Amino acid sequence: MRSTRNVVNAEIELDLGHYSDPPLLVLASLADGPKHGHAMIEDIANMCGTHLGPGTLYGAITRLEQQGLIKPLPPEERRQPYRITPSGVRALRAKLTTLHKFARSGLRKLEAL
Repeated sequence: MRSTRNVVNAEIELDLGHYSDPPLLVLASLADGPKHGHAMIEDIANMCGTHLGPGTLYGAITRLEQQGLIKPLPPEERRQPYRITPSGVRALRAKLTTLHKFARSGLRKLEAL
């Protein structure tokens, strides 16, 4: 006979993980000023507990740069800083507004329980 103990424990200790939308996290990190890659990784970890690896981070940076949402600044020694563009600010504001509405709606639904 199979035990269901692990199934029950898995449901009780449900881990939904950390929020992870790398481009959004990069934009949010750059919202308070220019940063290089390592500074973004640390800032994102402090903001939401998500650790982006270098491949994920630089993939997101490449896509955001191609879309004109961030722009590289002159290198500082071996580090390449980036800044958010006005288009990036608009995109970030729109996405965060949507997420805020979603969170408020979800919290209202939970209050009804």
